[in-house]
Amino acid sequence: MITVGVRELQNRLSEYLRMVRAGEEILVTDCGRAVAELRQPVNGLDSAAYPELARRARAGKVRLGGRNHPGLYPRVSPSLPPGVARRLLDEERGDR
Repeated sequence: MITVGVRELQNRLSEYLRMVRAGEEILVTDCGRAVAELRQPVNGLDSAAYPELARRARAGKVRLGGRNHPGLYPRVSPSLPPGVARRLLDEERGDR
């Protein structure tokens, strides 16, 4: 992680944004104290709902999957006629 002061960040913002696009994380400091982090957003993840998962993804400990493309999963026709699964389950359960 690169550390940069606020003034330096202001002067060379475009350069630092290119670094973030390339995957670098940047810690922004003000008077030597960390005030912000710059990094790529976690794709497709609501970090407010899953903060620990977002943290682990940023740290590179987990890799989030992308969106599913409908063409990847061909439609499968039913292997049993309608009602057979229910009948088999009812037989298995008995009179519960």
